[in-house]
Amino acid sequence: MTDDPDAFRLFTEIGIIAQLSGTLFARHLPKGMTPAQFTVLNHFVRLGHKSRSPAQLASAFQLTRPTMTSTLSRMRQNGLIEISADPADGRAKLVSLTQKGREMRQKCLAAIEPLLPLAATALSEDEIATMLPKLAKLRALLDKARD
Repeated sequence: MTDDPDAFRLFTEIGIIAQLSGTLFARHLPKGMTPAQFTVLNHFVRLGHKSRSPAQLASAFQLTRPTMTSTLSRMRQNGLIEISADPADGRAKLVSLTQKGREMRQKCLAAIEPLLPLAATALSEDEIATMLPKLAKLRALLDKARD
């Protein structure tokens, strides 16, 4: 047992869980789909399919613009997103989700569905339901602190 502060231990556990679950998740995604691409698809669905600029997406995922541009380029080639001129600023671009992108997100969810019971082997439904608002509160705080 360590004498590290509990808050540090919490972040350590979250980091390890993120690494392990991310690797497992990546192995089950459909061929050609990456976790980075899935998170972009999921981001659009979670936010109600609103268009975003590449810069807004890079900021949301805390990535450099070139890294985000590379991910978006592959997604555009696969028809998952559409990139168009921003009507408010012709020099800027807007990214939006296509129907094929929505369908790919659903295909990804179906592919990872067999993994979801893993959580139930460690935590009861009540424990998961209790943890979700607390994790959302921590995520919101961390999201606010990065700005």
